[in-house]
Amino acid sequence: MAIFTGAGVALVTPFKDNLEVDYDQLEKVIDYQIENGTDCIIICGTTGEASTLTHEEHIEVIRACAAHVNKRIPVIAGTGSNCPETAIYLTQEAEKAGADGALVVTPYYNKATQKGLVKHYKAVAASTDLPVIMYNVPSRTGCNILPATAAQIVKEADNVIGIKEATGDISQVAELMNRTNGEIDLYSGNDDQIVPILSLGGLGVISVLSNVAPQETHDIVAKYMAGDTKGSLELQMKYLDLIHALFCEVNPIPVNKAVELMGLCSGRMRGPMTELEPEHVTLLENTMKAVGIL
Repeated sequence: MAIFTGAGVALVTPFKDNLEVDYDQLEKVIDYQIENGTDCIIICGTTGEASTLTHEEHIEVIRACAAHVNKRIPVIAGTGSNCPETAIYLTQEAEKAGADGALVVTPYYNKATQKGLVKHYKAVAASTDLPVIMYNVPSRTGCNILPATAAQIVKEADNVIGIKEATGDISQVAELMNRTNGEIDLYSGNDDQIVPILSLGGLGVISVLSNVAPQETHDIVAKYMAGDTKGSLELQMKYLDLIHALFCEVNPIPVNKAVELMGLCSGRMRGPMTELEPEHVTLLENTMKAVGIL
């Protein structure tokens, strides 16, 4: 059974002015998401700046999120690493902390072979009882899980159940679904491709857009699943300019500014992330106003 169907938010991690994790604001943004239709919280992913959290912070943020959500909706923890032992450690700790699943990115920088990817994911999966979702984002990692490889992994590791596909390559996704006979939980990793991914048998999206438009992102999926393809597509198109604005600089710089503009949290980021450039702040404000968010 899938961990979730619908829109899962790739949640920002709020920081104080001194760049410590702000757990009060974390609870605030979690409640905002749940109250506005989000189907799942994805904590400590790319958007959550997991790469700049210490291991202790990483685990504590997962623990705090799971405790505050308190089973209202599923919590999936980002636990990937380019070091297999670290990925195993973080996944095991996420399980202890109360997460409902793990999102495991491909090893970055190392540029693993396809054989290495099979070995990596099988090792992580064998270390936990949590369901595992692979995260394929070659633009950030330099590593692509090819369809044949993903199909082999889900066949040989029972608790690797799904994939977050952020290649942007619809043909590759189609090949993956063909090779697995659709027996893989497929989530779009790109907000501008929710409807195309759903048309190939996807179950939803792991979304940056959901940070600022949770109900609307949920509705894109819900309308499609209910057979209202036209309504789903209309919503996808309505938010397309905002989706592009949220990636006018590297994620999560724009979305942190967006949640700050909404008054949800401070928008502070740890280096090497920098403040959004003024012209991009204007772009973001204008696109948010155009869809009624500001």
